[in-house]
Order: sequence, then C-alpha cells, then structure tokens
Amino acid sequence: MAAHAPKPNGKTTTAPEGGRAVTADQGGESPADLLDVALARRLCESSPLGIFLADAAGLCIYANAACEKITGLTLSQMRARPWDEWLHPEDRLHSSRLWLETVREDRPLQREVRICRPDSSIAWVRLHATRVRGESDTSQGSVCLLMVEDVTARKAAEGSLQATEETLFQEKERAQVTLASIGDAVLVTDMANRVTYLNPEAERLTGWSGDAAVGRPLDEVFRILDGDTLEAARNPAQKAIEAGRTVGLELGCLLVRRDGSTLPIEDSAAPVKNRDGSLAGAVVVFHDAARCVAIAERNAHLAMHDPLTGLANTALLTERLTQGTALARRHRSRIGLLFIDLDGFKQVNDTYGHLAGDELLKAVASRLQGCVRAIDTVCRRGGDEFVIMLAALERRQDAGYVAEKVLGRLRDPFTVGDKDIRLSASIGISVYPENGEDAEALLCAADTAMYHAKESAQGSFVFARPPPAPVISSVVMRSPAKKRPRHVRATGPSATDRTVRG
Repeated sequence: MAAHAPKPNGKTTTAPEGGRAVTADQGGESPADLLDVALARRLCESSPLGIFLADAAGLCIYANAACEKITGLTLSQMRARPWDEWLHPEDRLHSSRLWLETVREDRPLQREVRICRPDSSIAWVRLHATRVRGESDTSQGSVCLLMVEDVTARKAAEGSLQATEETLFQEKERAQVTLASIGDAVLVTDMANRVTYLNPEAERLTGWSGDAAVGRPLDEVFRILDGDTLEAARNPAQKAIEAGRTVGLELGCLLVRRDGSTLPIEDSAAPVKNRDGSLAGAVVVFHDAARCVAIAERNAHLAMHDPLTGLANTALLTERLTQGTALARRHRSRIGLLFIDLDGFKQVNDTYGHLAGDELLKAVASRLQGCVRAIDTVCRRGGDEFVIMLAALERRQDAGYVAEKVLGRLRDPFTVGDKDIRLSASIGISVYPENGEDAEALLCAADTAMYHAKESAQGSFVFARPPPAPVISSVVMRSPAKKRPRHVRATGPSATDRTVRG
C-alpha cells in the first residue's frame, strides 16, 4: 500500500513502495502543476538537510536522501513508522511531548537531540518541525514537516573545545594554588614593565594587594635600593628581558614596601615567553633574606642540639672536646668528662608514661646546667645519658667536686605534674690527659667508669683508670753453651678505680 499526503490543491502526494514520492492526478493536472511538483521533488532530493514528512499521528510518509544518510535508515525502513523511533531513549520522551505541541497547538519545534543509527553509532541532529495545515484546517488533516540537520561534527568540536577549556581551567587553578602555596614571593610583569600578577607572599612582602598593584609600573610596586649606598638599584625584571635569561639580584638589596619600610631580600628574575618563543614579560621570585638567615641559624642549632632538652648533642660535644683538648695541650691544663646515667629512669617511663619521662629529662637538663660554668658543656647523648665537659681544670680532683654537686642536685625530688619523683645517678669520670688525648678515648674511659660506678653502688661516681704504661720488652740472651730459652717480662702500673659515694 502506498502512503498518501493530502495537498491543498486537491492532489495527493504518493510515496510508492521502493521509490520516492510522486503525484497522482485526481481529475487531471495541468502541465504547470506537473512542473511545480517535479521542481519541488528535485528541491527536496537535492537539499543537504534531511526532510521528513509525518502525518498527524507522527508516522513517516516521506523522507529525502539526506534524511536517509543522516539517520542511516532507508525510506522503506522509516515509512509508516513513528518519527521518534530513531531518537536516543534519553531524548525521546521530551521530544515526543514537544512534537505533540507542534501538531496540536501549531507551535514550532527546535531541538538538538541524539539519534541511534543501525550501526550502533550515535549522531547529534538539530530538528526543526512545523505543522503544514490541510484543507480542513484541523490537526487530523495536517502533516508535519521535520527538517533534520546533522550537527555531530559541531557537537564534537564543541565537546573538544569544552574539554580543552576545562583542562586549561584546571591547569590555571593548579597554577594559582601552587603559586599561592609556595613560600617565595612571585611577581609577574608584561613587556611594558607593568605588574600583571602577585601571589599572596608577594602581597605580604611588598605591602601591595593584587588588585591595587596590577597595572601599575613595576618600579612603583617593587622598588629596590642598594643596601650600601641606598641608591635605586636596577630592576631585575628589565635585566632579564634584555638578557633573555635568568638573572639574580645584587646581594644586600632592600625592598621598599608600600608603607615606606625596608626589607632585605634575595631574588632572581626570568623572562616569560609565549608559545612561539616571543617575549611576553618577566617573572620575579624573591624572599625575605632576614628570614632565610634566621632559618639557617635555627637549622644549624638543631643540627648541634638535642631537640627535647636544648642541650648540646654528641656532634657538638665531640667538636668542643676536640677544640678543648687542643687548648688544654697548649696551656697545659686539664679537661674533665663526666658520663652520667640516670638510675631507674625506665621505671619512671613505665609507671608515669613517656610524656612524664620527657618532662623529667628536661628538668634534669636544667639542674645539670646549674651545676657548671659558662665555659663548660652539658650534652644529652640520648635516652637517659648525659655528658658534662669541664674545661680548663687545674686539678683532677676538681672533676670530683662537680660530680658530688651533680649527685646532690639530682637527689632532690622532681615535681612532674602532681607527682614527686626521686632519682639517683651513676657517674664515670675521665680526665685529659691522664685517660686519653682525644675525644673518643675520653668518652670511652668515662663510659667504662660509669658502668663500674653503677655496679659498685648507685648514686656514686668513679674515676677512670689511667691507661696501662707502654709494654717494655727485654730479651735475655744466654750463652750458647747453656742454650737457655728467651723470655719476655712486662711491666706497668697497678692503679685501681676510685669509687666515691655522693
């Protein structure tokens, strides 16, 4: 059966099986009418836009070649089928409602939707639908003209552009977050030496907000002086642009902040280039030089001191022992080394917890510092071990006097929180030069003596033994006739430890 579409002039548009729509004469057509029909047919078939005719029920009665190409369906596949069958399921419901409004209320439809092709591909189309009235001027006597435009390429381009814009936006956001997070100040200029950007640290150091600084001459926002002459220094941004490479600021320069105060800074500047390599401006990176000096000094202090107690650590003690023995050798004086181990400290940690133990160690450190002179060094070796270096001693016994003082101070109760804690200590003493002439020998001798003190009686100190005298070997030669064997005789001192209770 052929589908028929009524025409206003009484003729019927017929879409025969397997062919295009043709006209049937209902009482005879003039040559002019036939010419109009043939022209209209050629226009439809040559149109780059898809043309789709549907009856009031939305069933297909005609589709041109462009519509077939866009949908991937032939006319025979579309004929007498609902127009929205080839729409994507997610777009079908709303589009069908708009189609009904077009048929019933003569409201034009314009919408971009997705269609599903037989090869499972998805295409984007723009629909333009309008109602064509019949002679009865009712919806039942009307047909709907649907223009179908393939916009897949444009949608793909828009999607690619949107993805590119999103990527650029994310990269810009990351760059902004990075610049806002770094500790250095960052300032950017254009080729006219006008400020285009300041990060928060640059705002803080210059005293200019970003909004107030952008667009102003660089020399107004970033004014620098020679630290010696206080004359205006040449701006590094211009130097970087002229040189085409990274340049550094002269040492000792001062930044004049917005309020007129000055700040010592260190910085560098580099040219900013476009994608084609042409210059776009410069970026200046700078920081507070005084703060850097303070950080360097703090790091140097941390490298040589115990983080818990603030006392010297083993590295600093070794350095001072090395210097001290050299001075003692030159001035023929002595150095005393007290190796201190707290008795029962582990029990304090187990009973009251590590936080209480840390507070106790800090209190011990404070008392030890109160027992010595400014030229002496108190060191925490780690755990509950401390070492005191006594410089420029005249007599060996002086180290013993200090040990007695230390033991007495450590016997007094310590108050940690709401607890009173009692401690004792064992001390080993070595003296330069009797017990060694370098830091390692003195530490080893004092450590050994400390263990002897701990074994003999807690709360006491022991002087280290002097090292054995060199071994003297004598070979007694007998006469060849008697052939007596050789023997070796060793001699040396028989000094013993001296244990003293505090």
